[in-house]
Amino acid sequence: MPALDEPLKKILGGNTAKVMAEHLDLHTVGDLLHHYPRRYAERGELTRLADLPLDEHVTVVAQVAKAAMKTFNHGKGVRLEVVVTDGSGSLTLVFFGRGAYAREKELLPGRRGMFAGKVSLFHHTRQLLHPDYELLDKESGADAAESFAGRLLPIYPACKQFQSWKLTKAVDTLLDLFEAERWQDIVDPLPPALRDGRSLAELADAFRKVHRPRSKADIEDARARLKWDEAFVLQVALARRRHADSQLPAVARKPVPGGLLDAFDAKLPFTLTDGQLKVSAEIFTDLAAEHPMHRLLQGEVGSGKTLVALRAMLGVVDAGGQAAMLAPTEVLAQQHHRSVTEMMGELAEGGMLGGSEQGTKVVLLTGSMGMAARRQALLDLVTGEAGIVIGTHALIEDKVQFHDLGLVVVDEQHRFGVEQRDALRSKGKQPPHLLVMTATPIPRTVAMTVFGDLETSVLDQLPAGRSPIATHVVPAKDKPHFLARTWERVREEVEGGHQAYVVCPRIGDDIADEGDGPKPAKSRKKSDGDEPSAEDLAEKRPPLAVLDIAAQLGAGPLRGLRVEVLHGRMQPEAKDDVMRRFAAGEVDVLVATTVIEVGVNVPNSTVMVIMDADRFGVSQLHQLRGRVGRGSAPGLCLLVSEMPEASPARARLAAVAATLDGFELSRIDLEQRREGDVLGQAQSGVRSSLRMLTVIEDEEVIAAAREEAAAVVAADPELAHLPELRTALDALLDREREQYLDKG
Repeated sequence: MPALDEPLKKILGGNTAKVMAEHLDLHTVGDLLHHYPRRYAERGELTRLADLPLDEHVTVVAQVAKAAMKTFNHGKGVRLEVVVTDGSGSLTLVFFGRGAYAREKELLPGRRGMFAGKVSLFHHTRQLLHPDYELLDKESGADAAESFAGRLLPIYPACKQFQSWKLTKAVDTLLDLFEAERWQDIVDPLPPALRDGRSLAELADAFRKVHRPRSKADIEDARARLKWDEAFVLQVALARRRHADSQLPAVARKPVPGGLLDAFDAKLPFTLTDGQLKVSAEIFTDLAAEHPMHRLLQGEVGSGKTLVALRAMLGVVDAGGQAAMLAPTEVLAQQHHRSVTEMMGELAEGGMLGGSEQGTKVVLLTGSMGMAARRQALLDLVTGEAGIVIGTHALIEDKVQFHDLGLVVVDEQHRFGVEQRDALRSKGKQPPHLLVMTATPIPRTVAMTVFGDLETSVLDQLPAGRSPIATHVVPAKDKPHFLARTWERVREEVEGGHQAYVVCPRIGDDIADEGDGPKPAKSRKKSDGDEPSAEDLAEKRPPLAVLDIAAQLGAGPLRGLRVEVLHGRMQPEAKDDVMRRFAAGEVDVLVATTVIEVGVNVPNSTVMVIMDADRFGVSQLHQLRGRVGRGSAPGLCLLVSEMPEASPARARLAAVAATLDGFELSRIDLEQRREGDVLGQAQSGVRSSLRMLTVIEDEEVIAAAREEAAAVVAADPELAHLPELRTALDALLDREREQYLDKG
C-alpha cells in the first residue's frame, strides 16, 4: 500500500506527476488525497452558471441548449457557439476554425458534459473560449455515463493543464490501490479518545467519503473529520510554541512606584479609557512574570494602541530595562518617535539640559541616518543611556547592542518576518518580553488561528474626543459633478482652518512606477471583437498617480492652497520635512501614497480623499480613513471610483462606507480574500495547510480544537505518547511553516 509521503510519479507515471507538481503543487500521495473537491455536481442538478466568476478557470456541469455555426470576417472565418444551461443561467462555449466542425457533431442539444476553461465576457455574455470538455452521456460510452450516474461528481480546483476530470481519475487510481490493500496503515493524527469522543469518522473513511461520496451525508461526515484534522494539527503546533515560550526564563519587569510611568501618567491631559486601563493591566501582569510575555494588542484605528505600548515601555524602563519599538517604514518610525517624544515632553530628555530627573533618552535608529547621529544612537543603547529606541529593521543589524533589552514592541506585525522579530529578541541577555501591535482589527478566530501562540488583548473603545467619520462613495465617471463637489469640500475644510489628505495608488514619476500601494488589477484579455465594459476600461486605465494629481489640483480646483506630495521614493529627510510641516499646519493638502496608512497622527486633518479607491483592499481603506477625525472636528472620507455601480468593487466600497466597525470590515475582507491569503502563499511563501477549514465559518471547530490541543500539549509537550500526531505535525507543518505561524 502506498504511504502518504510516496511520490506521485511512482503511481501515476512521470509525465502526469510532472504536470501536477508544476501546475498544482501536488507531489505526494498525501498531497493528492488532501486536494479536496471544491464542490460537487449532481446529475440533473447543476450549478448556477450566472454566478461564475470572471477571469477564473472553472469546471461546470451543464446541458447543451443550442448550437450554431457562424461566419465572420466576410465569410472567411467560422466559429461554433454552443449555449449550455443549468436552468437558472447560461454560458456560451466558443470554438474557432476547423475544430468547430468536429465539435458541432458532438455538442448536440440535450447532451450533458463537464466543461472547463477561463470565464471571459463578450458582448455582456459570459463565455468559455475553446474549453476542454468531457461528455457524460456519450452514446458510445454508456459505461462512462454509468460511472457518473447515481453519485455526486467531484469538481476539483484545477488548471488549464490538468482539468478536474483528470484529477478525478488520478484520485480514483489512488483510492483503488488503497481499497485493494490496507487503509488501516494510514497514519491518523487524531488521538483515538478525541476522535471517539466527538464521533468523528476515521481518516481512511473520510478520504473515501470526500472523494467518492454516495450522498450529501457522506460529504458532511468527511468534512467534519477533515476540518478537525486541520484545526487540531494547527492548534497543536501553536500550543507547543506557547508551551516552549512559557519555559523560557525572562527578567520580571515591575514598574517602580513614583517612577517614570507615574510621572508620565500625571502629565497626561486626559484620562485613559476603561479599555486602555484593562489592557494595560493585562500587559503589566505579563511583564511581572519570570517568563516572556507574548501578547497581541489589536484594536480599532485610533483606539490608543501606541499610548498603551508606550506605558508598557516606560514601566520596563522604570524596572531598569530598555524597550525597542520596531516599525515597518521610516515614515512610521519617525512619526512614532515624534509622537512619543511629544507625549513625554521633558521626560524624553533624560540626562539632557532641561530634561526631567526621572526621564530617559528616546532615540531614533533608521537605515538612512547620518553617521554621527547613528554612532551616538548606538552608543546611547549600549550604555543604557537610552531607555527607549524606535526604529526600522536597522535595529536588527549586528552592530546594534543593548545594555539590557527588556521589551520588544512590534508595530504592524504582518510586515515583518519571524526571523526579523526573533533577531531583535535575541539581543536581550535573556529573552525579552514581546508585544505585537496590529492596526488591522482581526476577527477572533483569525487571531486564534494566525496569532495562536500570542495572548490577545483587544481595544475596542475609542478615546473621548475622537470625532465621527462620515464616508461617501464618489462615482467620478457616472456623476462628474460629485468629483467637482469633492474638491469644493476640501477647499471649504481648508478655509475653515483644517487640512486634507489625497491618496493615490501610484507615485507617477516613471513608466515602470508601481508606487507604495496596491498593484493595479490585472486586466482581462480581450477576445477578437470584444467590446470592453465600463468595468474593463476602469481596470485597464493606469492607476492615478500622486505627482499627476498633485499638479492637476494645484493648477486647478485647489489653486492657491498649499499642496505638497509624500511618497516612498522621496529622500528620508524630505519625507520627514513634509510630515513635520504638515503636522505644524504649514501644508493644507497632502497628496500621498499609502505611506500615510498607519501611525500618522495629525488631529487637524479632517478630510481624506482616496482616488481609485477600488484599487485598495477593505482593511486598507479603513486604515486610511482612520487618519482623519482624530481631533475635535468631524472627519470626512470620500472614496472616488470610476467603477460602475453594479460592480463587485463598488459593493466593496459601499461596505466600507456603511460601517466604521473595523472588526466587521475585516470579516468582509477575509471572506473576499479567502484564508489562503491569510495563511498561505500570499503571506508566507509556503502552501497553506488549510484546505477544508474556513476560519470565519468554522469558529466553533477552531475554538474546540484550541482547547483540545492545549490539554494534549499540557499533558505531553513532546507528544511522546502520540507518535501519529507527531508524524502528522511534521508532515503538515514543517519547521519553516511552524515558525511562520505567528507571523500572520
